[in-house]
Amino acid sequence: MARQTRVWDRHGTGGLTFAELGLGTAPLGNLYRAISEEEADAVFDAAWDAGVRYFDTAPLYGLGLAETRLNRFLRGKPRDEYVLSTKIGRLLKAATEETRDGHGKWFDVPARNEVYDYGYDATLRSVEFSLERLGIDRIDILYAHDLDTFNHGSQAVLDTKLAELMEGGYKALLRLREEGTIAAFGAGVNEWQPCQWLTERGDFDIFLLAGRYTLLEQEPLESFLPLCVKRGIGVVIGGPYNSGILATGAQEGAFYNYDPAPQSVMDRVAKIESVCERHGVRLVDAAFQFPLRHSAVLSVIPGGQGLSEMHSNVAAADAHIPDALWSDLRAEGLLREDAPT
Repeated sequence: MARQTRVWDRHGTGGLTFAELGLGTAPLGNLYRAISEEEADAVFDAAWDAGVRYFDTAPLYGLGLAETRLNRFLRGKPRDEYVLSTKIGRLLKAATEETRDGHGKWFDVPARNEVYDYGYDATLRSVEFSLERLGIDRIDILYAHDLDTFNHGSQAVLDTKLAELMEGGYKALLRLREEGTIAAFGAGVNEWQPCQWLTERGDFDIFLLAGRYTLLEQEPLESFLPLCVKRGIGVVIGGPYNSGILATGAQEGAFYNYDPAPQSVMDRVAKIESVCERHGVRLVDAAFQFPLRHSAVLSVIPGGQGLSEMHSNVAAADAHIPDALWSDLRAEGLLREDAPT
């Protein structure tokens, strides 16, 4: 399945071809620990050798480091052989090492401060900077980054940022798509509700939704995913393991949504894992493949900071999942009745 592809062609122009297994590059921007250039290159090479042809990045990831590492890896690769997405919504400003953002999160990265800006001019400038860091002449997909309460702290602040995007950045994204600098645009967020809000107000193409349509959570089935199918909008699933617990299982110290998993989540995952074990399936394999059962989903992009994680993701993409596993999960109330399998 790592080599299987899905085509998105909402505008009838040939569209974009996605590998079902994509690669999110936040971990390769030295998230939580520094890795060497050689380690990053090894992960990129393993992904490419496994058939991965969709790469997602952002200025935020390593405060520019992930984009520059992608530059080196993709240099010399035929441009039409891969799909690349990056993001707008933050500009990076030069700082000192002492005053830079991300201490304790990003290690051994450029000294930069993040400035949220979803306006027209900022969007164009962000794209220009990303093109320079990436060393390419076009970007396939631009996502407006982190338009959710998780990042902005309250609905009131989020509403202001959403309005800023629609009044400014959205118009820039339309222009970039019309000019051919990008093929598609959408938003990359941790919540499905802003995606639906945007879909109801603009001409969006693809959304990157992290952690909200997984083996644990299927709330987007109520309205957002059906709307995507109706509009021909694609969905890329990030965070398919809900920050780790669907990869590690319900073990002590497991993480859910970037924090230690609460007992209710631990209990539910333990039940899901028990069903998987009855069918001889790794929990991580089922977690990776479940979102791909939905017709709107184009690709799943787990992160991978080391070769072992990359190899595990490839194995998950290639694993065989018996239909009876999904039936048993549904029968035990661990999967929504309307979840496509």
